[in-house]
Amino acid sequence: MKAFNIKNTKSLLITVAVVLLLNIISNFFFHRFDLTQDHRYTLSPTTLKILKDVKNPLSIKVYLQGELPAEFKRLQQESKQLLEEFQAYNSNIIIEFVDPLENKDESMDKIKELYRKGLTPINITVDDKGKQSQSMVFPWAIAVYNNKEVNIPLMKNIMGASTTQKVIGSVQHLEYSISDGINKISKDKQKKVAIIKGNGELQEQHIAKFLMQVRESYFIGPFTLDSVAKNPVETLKSLQNYDLAIIAKPTEAFSDEEKLVLDQFIINGGKTLWLIDQVNAEMDSLYNPSGATLAFPKDLNLNDMFFKYGVRINPDLVKDEQGSPIKLASGEQGSGTQYQDFNWKFAPQVYPTSKHPIVKNLGGIKLDFANAMDTLKNGIKKTVLLQSSPYSKRIGTPVEINLSIVSEQTSPAEYLNKGNIPLAVLLEGTFHSMFENRVLPFEEKSFLAKGNQSKMIVISDGDIIKNQLDKEGQPVELGYDQRSGNLYDNKDFMMNCVNYLLDDTGLINIRSKDLDLPLLDKEKVYENYTFTQFLTIGLPILILFLFGIAFTFLRKRKYSK
Repeated sequence: MKAFNIKNTKSLLITVAVVLLLNIISNFFFHRFDLTQDHRYTLSPTTLKILKDVKNPLSIKVYLQGELPAEFKRLQQESKQLLEEFQAYNSNIIIEFVDPLENKDESMDKIKELYRKGLTPINITVDDKGKQSQSMVFPWAIAVYNNKEVNIPLMKNIMGASTTQKVIGSVQHLEYSISDGINKISKDKQKKVAIIKGNGELQEQHIAKFLMQVRESYFIGPFTLDSVAKNPVETLKSLQNYDLAIIAKPTEAFSDEEKLVLDQFIINGGKTLWLIDQVNAEMDSLYNPSGATLAFPKDLNLNDMFFKYGVRINPDLVKDEQGSPIKLASGEQGSGTQYQDFNWKFAPQVYPTSKHPIVKNLGGIKLDFANAMDTLKNGIKKTVLLQSSPYSKRIGTPVEINLSIVSEQTSPAEYLNKGNIPLAVLLEGTFHSMFENRVLPFEEKSFLAKGNQSKMIVISDGDIIKNQLDKEGQPVELGYDQRSGNLYDNKDFMMNCVNYLLDDTGLINIRSKDLDLPLLDKEKVYENYTFTQFLTIGLPILILFLFGIAFTFLRKRKYSK
């Protein structure tokens, strides 16, 4: 017995020594093991770099708490587990889950406060075995750091998708959304964005929502090209202080001097985002007694410039069977006028098919009177970000556009080998100046015929960035169509374009992460509800009961002898 005790004591001491040694070693090494098949909790190097720069306490308050529908419980769980990963890598991150509807007496005041901060709830119908009820959910988080605050959306809008599909898409974007929010408030603004003016571009009220979003991450300011006529050299020098130039739906032709300024900005490494209409056609001009308008080509004097860079925007309208809904009066006119949804084929509803980070996992994007584009071979890498559906075609201009088109009958044969027309193209590489081997419109001593690596995005529709105005003249959310009540992904697409062109941290690449999120099929659960209950609750209890009986029987049999 004494020898047995000595042996046990030695074993215990060795075990304790090994445990202490492992603890000492673990203090010098840190590693998290992610055993999920898709490595959903393995943070990207970009996220880790962002977390490393958080030196002071950063508070994240999540409003996904309380009695939530099953799908949102999954979103809550995924958010919590991902935030715990953030916290494991940086103890300065403080997480708090809050139920805004917990106190019924104070809930209305709390809801109003969240509304003022821009945190709009989602009203959903909960279907529990055929019993339906309404529920309000706030899929948002607020991050606070050094007296700066930012809203973090946890729920991604996917138009036409079910709640389950939206949750899956939202989980795909969680790391990007949270990392982007932390990056906004923990990093000082460095990049500068110029909104080009002077050639009839969109007014600020029509791009207000876009500007507000850009302003959260970058310095932003208007830059007029009017000064080119007097002092083009100084204008170019001033423009080169910016990192990105956005040209949003110009309506007046560019002079050669203005083009040289923009060209040399690009050749010297400046990024550009072009939103160009080559056809004069506006939706508002259709709302007249005749219900018709003339669409005709627009000369912006940019064709040679785009041709040199590797794209061509044609003065053709894209007519797409995958159009956007439009409400038009039907039946009797007057006080009893009824409105009906029709398919408007000159407003393509584009669903990106590219796997590029800019458009991956985005929902529908709405365009208005988009023009057809072609890509040209010139050594520049080109990625088609948006294209029309297979059932689309080009309509040459000038042409009369009439609202009566909504009632026309078509067949697939009309679109044979005509669809998939490029509408937005990313160009990356070393650009050649359009003034290469040409006489310059003004003397520029630092002129470069071939420059540094750069990027640009060309979109053949200026309305993609345009927010509508309400009855009081106030801007509504970018992508929200008041005529149909649909919310499209225009804002996310535009912000992804800006972030990709300016992003030097690789943050945009987090959006490429693929996750496999299996969820229960509600219909199958309802059909086999009793069996499912037995399988998930009864079977484990039965197994435990049988194990207990077997264990007791074997124990009695062993020790009864």
